[in-house]
Amino acid sequence: MGLFKGYFQIIVVLVTIILTIFLWEKFKNFSPFAIKDIQTSHNLVLKEMTVLGKLELSNFSFRDVVEQELVRDYLPNPKAILIVQGEAIGCLDLTKIKPDDIATKDDTLIVHLPDPELCSYRIDHSKSRIYDTEYAFMNEQALINEAYTSAEAKIEQSALDMGILEQTKKNAELVLKPLLESISGKKVVLLFEMKATLERIK
Repeated sequence: MGLFKGYFQIIVVLVTIILTIFLWEKFKNFSPFAIKDIQTSHNLVLKEMTVLGKLELSNFSFRDVVEQELVRDYLPNPKAILIVQGEAIGCLDLTKIKPDDIATKDDTLIVHLPDPELCSYRIDHSKSRIYDTEYAFMNEQALINEAYTSAEAKIEQSALDMGILEQTKKNAELVLKPLLESISGKKVVLLFEMKATLERIK
């Protein structure tokens, strides 16, 4: 009887050990605070869809050294020197072409194109930097913002003065004319009114 009782206790101990190991392996990674999964929900709504029909044909790159100064009555004038890089892009808005803008005469295709536009001009902030500031203190951010605004306006005016619209027209001849001739199999004549418009795109 004592021997049987001894065997029974051993069996109980072994079963307890095996059960403990099984439960440990099964639940060792369990934690009430563990992240089982990540679920993300989105409520995305298409606000607006725009037809992009602007053909970019010329790109003017600029580098400018801007010296900006805020004039004061008594205290020293805050100053900033910025090295600014930017670009201006000339394009044609092809969405403005209407069916009656295209005509054929014998072996010639005549296309009336919309006027070239300065479709965008901007400062490339990743390539621009502040070179130096003097007496800026509390006015530094306003000083720098004003300098960038002035530089951006200068890019716009300089692009126009340097003939970006005329260059866009010439590039249209170089790019569009051979393409249309290849597609149509006809001689192509491109006509412009050259009443250029400006549209600023950010």
